[in-house]
Formats: sequence, C-alpha cells, structure tokens
Amino acid sequence: MGIGWVSYQIYDSLQAFSSSIAGMFASRAVLEGVGVGDAQASPTAALLLSVIQESVGRIATILFAHRVGTALEPECKMFRLAADVFNDTAMVLDCLSPAFPKTTRVLMLSMASVLRALCGVAAGSSKASLSAHFAKQGNLAELNAKDSSQETIISLLGMLAGSFVISRVTSHSAVWTSLLILISIHLWTNYMAVRSVILRTLNRQRANIVLSSLIGSSNLPSPQEASHLERIFERPGLLRWVDGRILGHCMIGVELSSILRQLPGAASRPSGKSRIYRYDLAPQKILGLFDKEFYVLWFDTRTRTAYIALKEGCQPRDQVRAWCHALLVARKYDLKGLEVPADQKTDYDAVPPALQLLAKTGDELSRNFHAYEDKLQSAGWDTTTIQLETRPRIRISLSE
Repeated sequence: MGIGWVSYQIYDSLQAFSSSIAGMFASRAVLEGVGVGDAQASPTAALLLSVIQESVGRIATILFAHRVGTALEPECKMFRLAADVFNDTAMVLDCLSPAFPKTTRVLMLSMASVLRALCGVAAGSSKASLSAHFAKQGNLAELNAKDSSQETIISLLGMLAGSFVISRVTSHSAVWTSLLILISIHLWTNYMAVRSVILRTLNRQRANIVLSSLIGSSNLPSPQEASHLERIFERPGLLRWVDGRILGHCMIGVELSSILRQLPGAASRPSGKSRIYRYDLAPQKILGLFDKEFYVLWFDTRTRTAYIALKEGCQPRDQVRAWCHALLVARKYDLKGLEVPADQKTDYDAVPPALQLLAKTGDELSRNFHAYEDKLQSAGWDTTTIQLETRPRIRISLSE
C-alpha cells in the first residue's frame, strides 16, 4: 500500500461512522417534512416530491460531471473534502426543511438533492483516484473490494448506533446540538484523512511548491514535505511562490487564439463571416521564440496571467517545463517588472520588453531544466504522470 494508507483508512472509517448517525437525523427530518404521522398528508404529494428530487439530482450530476470532470483527478484531495461539505450542507437543509412552508420545503429538499448529487460525483471520482494512488502492486480491484467491505461494516455500525441515539434525542435543541457535533467530527476526520495522503504526481499547486523551491534555493521538498505545504482548497490556476506570495495566474492548455487576443494592441474588425485581427506585436515573433519548444507562452502584465498553449506531441516533461517557465516569468516580473537598465546592453535590446522577459527566462530555464528534472526524480516525484491540465485537452499544430 502507498504511504499514508493506514492513517487515511482510520480517519475515513471515523468519518463514515459519524456521517451515518448524522444521516439518520436528516432522514427523520425528511420523513417529518413529507408528512409521516400527518393524517392530512398525501402519498401522491410525497411521490411527486421524490420525483422532483430525483430529477434535479440527476440533472445536477450530468452538469457537474461535465463541468469539472477533467479536474477531478488532479484536484482529488480538494474534491474529496468538498464532497463531504456538500453532503453535510444537504443534511442541514434536510433538518431545516420541516420548519418551513411546503413551497419553501420543496425548494430546500430539491437543493439538498442537488448537493448530494454533487457529493456523489466528487466523492466517487476522488476516491477512485486515491485508491489508484494507494494500489502499488496492481491490486486496485482487491483494494476497492476491501474498502467497500470496510465501509459497509462501518455504515452498519453507524446505523446501529444511530438507532440508539435518535430514539433518545428528540428535542430540537438536542437534535441540533447532536447534529452539529457529528458534522464537526465528520468534517474534521475528513480533513485529516485528506491531509494524510501523500501524492507523488505534480498538479498545479504541487508544481508551484517544488518548482519555486528549485528556482529559489535549489532545495527540493520531498512528496512528504510538500504535502505539509499544500492547501486543500486552493484557487484554480494560481502561480504561488513557495513562501505563499501570489505572483499571478496561469491557464495551461488554451487555444492559440487565447494568446493572440492578449497581445499588445490586439484589435479586431469584422470581415464577412470572419474577423481580421491586428497587433502591435507580430505573433510571428512569439511563435518564433518557442519554435523549438512544445508550448507557446505569453504573460499578460496587465492581469499577471500566463497563457500556455501546448503543441501536438507535447510530453509530460514539456508541460512541467511550460509551467516552470510561467512561474519563472511571473517571479521575475513580480521582482523587477519590465524595466531594462540603460547600461545593460543585451542581445534582446531591440525586442519589446514583454517578449524580452520571455526570452531571458527561457534561456535561464534551458540552462537549468535538465538539472531540475534529475532532482525531481531523485526526490521521488513522478514525472511521467503530470496533472496540470484541468480542462478538456487542447493541442495546437503550427505549420511551417
């Protein structure tokens, strides 16, 4: 098993136990809300409510999976914890619903169904990714079977304990006190479970940590050390230095047109069914700068956003290099801007400052990147599986 499996399983069992008990409070509230115990309640109304909940839940499943499907594996830690936030919020809505009028109650229960659907997508996908991480000897099926059996046992114990608890906790104050305690335990144990996972693949956040450490001090953190520096909830696409300073944003895997629209003086006018673009900086200069690379990079100094277009044939090392280049450009710009001292004559003096920054950092990266790769592999990082892209795969092809 992978590193951290035992502690992950312990915390995962505790969270499943507390969630089972809290879920029984929510189920009792839902039954009360649909009219169990009320002689005037209609079975047809309860059935229609169930149909509404199922319908909105399935629609939410489809839309959420389409929206975040590519990001689920790279950000499996975040989505694993987010799934439980969704689920706990749904339980709170269920418990609140009996106190509201019928129309509002339907909306609240439907929203709870949507949140459970989001939980199902996020939890199922992230758990599959974590299981693949822990399965080190081709025993993924065995691991999933054991995990499913363990979860069944824990859920059964939780239901037995929950049956004892809910039969004795009946007042509103006691119910809410118990529910909030159980939800707090559930979220804390989930947080600790996710924290105990040590991943060796490079997603955007871990790439920021290890690459900025290499650039800044040549001291490369191991996967264990980097896991302590990770944030579970990190804003997508941030370029963050190892000291926590935000340098900008990066969008990797964009279309070439996304880069061209950010060039200085970019403007367009309609021409029949298409548009004609003009630029102050010729696109050929940028494309020529990255002629020998498998990516094209542009850094928009107005928004401090790096745009990376990946070419056909781009390999994992090329993606790491592209992200490293974006991080280096953002760091140089953060420290010095685009100022070029008059007494420093270089080969780039005739080049616009923004392009000059890309060229200089590209040369610096060419001198050091092979050493960076060797250090990454020596420290135990997986450089063959890169998880920097969180959107559908886009590759560009440039003809001669």
